[in-house]
Amino acid sequence: MKRHFITACLATFIGTACPAQQLVPPDSIRGKMQWFADAKLGIFIHWGIYAVDGVSESWSFHNGDVPYDTYMNQLKGFTATHYDPEAWAALIKKSGARYAVITTKHHDGVALWDTQQDHYSTARHTPAGKDLLTPFYRALDRHGIKRGAYFSLLDWSHPDYPGFLKDSSRYAIADDPERWQRFLAFNRAQMDELTKQFNPDLWWFDGDWEHSADAWDAADIRQRLLAANPATIINGRLQGYGDYDTPEQNFPVTRPRFDWWELCMTINNNWGYRPSDTAWKTPYEIITIFADVIGNGGNLLLDIGPKADGTIPPQQVDILEALGNWTEKHEKAIFGTVAGLPQGHFYGPSTLSKDSTSLYLFIPGKAQGPVVVKGLSSDIVHVSDVATGTPAPHKIVGKISWSPVPGLVYIDIPQEAQDAYMNVLEIKLGGPLKLYRGHGGLGTE
Repeated sequence: MKRHFITACLATFIGTACPAQQLVPPDSIRGKMQWFADAKLGIFIHWGIYAVDGVSESWSFHNGDVPYDTYMNQLKGFTATHYDPEAWAALIKKSGARYAVITTKHHDGVALWDTQQDHYSTARHTPAGKDLLTPFYRALDRHGIKRGAYFSLLDWSHPDYPGFLKDSSRYAIADDPERWQRFLAFNRAQMDELTKQFNPDLWWFDGDWEHSADAWDAADIRQRLLAANPATIINGRLQGYGDYDTPEQNFPVTRPRFDWWELCMTINNNWGYRPSDTAWKTPYEIITIFADVIGNGGNLLLDIGPKADGTIPPQQVDILEALGNWTEKHEKAIFGTVAGLPQGHFYGPSTLSKDSTSLYLFIPGKAQGPVVVKGLSSDIVHVSDVATGTPAPHKIVGKISWSPVPGLVYIDIPQEAQDAYMNVLEIKLGGPLKLYRGHGGLGTE
């Protein structure tokens, strides 16, 4: 993942559209993006040789934390002895995720499949001795989970790649264009291998910041991928030639203006396996972050980092299982919904059914007292707890008969239906959602 660089799309977080996203007109891709919009939850998997010593993936040698040779010596310890792709896929399914993205190759250049290019792979250069992607993607297929492929555009191990360490450079592209073209050919060849062998539903690029779109030949990359599979989705890290935006770790304070977006976030503080990192997010934190994301029309791509032997740390398993227990109970308020109420109408996340006749309110577990919805002009048919179906009493306060301004809706949370992490209430409406957005005047807004 990207570190120590100023993101070119900082505008995302202040509500200004990133220019790069404008290269792909939303209407041209709306059809293929529907499954992604409905999916809401994906699981990110950072797995590679960096798990052997538990160091930062690729960045540990780039930033000088460990010598490059020491880092690459981890190839000797990457065994995947207890790798169980079926168990991985079952856990992802249990979490509620509809897609999974695995690091096919990180910035260190080590491929998790048996690449036919003359470069590092787990099949030829580690004790694992095999292609690790094929059994994983097949397991995903069996569980109905979409295939995602993370691919690092840059490769700090390849002899034809210019960048190596942040304080040095092997060569300048302008001074040795033939060498750069050799690297691009190598990159295209590896992408072609992944396309032919695995046909990803989603490409998750990373590392584009080191060169321009023209240098990467990003337009050609997009064209090649879509020629092979017109339905494939491309993330926003292709210098403007992606389909959706990808903020990392930091949650946007205001709703992003992009048609589709995804927050990628770690389950502790690191992407790969780091035994020293015990700052695990709690299920409550993950669930409330997830609710915020979907309430703002986005997806959450939650990361896990398996060990070098292929086992997933128990803390990560526990969190995904807790997340899955919650998503299962509240499925209809999560998957296939759209962004909820604009700010000011409800103090918390919310979602809407696609026909906007059901409004879902997300409320921290064990909350006391009524919750309030403002500016709801639609008639209310009933209110209930999503997980249990328990009715939730409500009343309307402050409605004046001669004014079009709606009253305040106060809803009592059924105490007998309290969730340990987050309650979800459904307001069933008499028709499509109608909101009052005025200033509370005498009906002149």
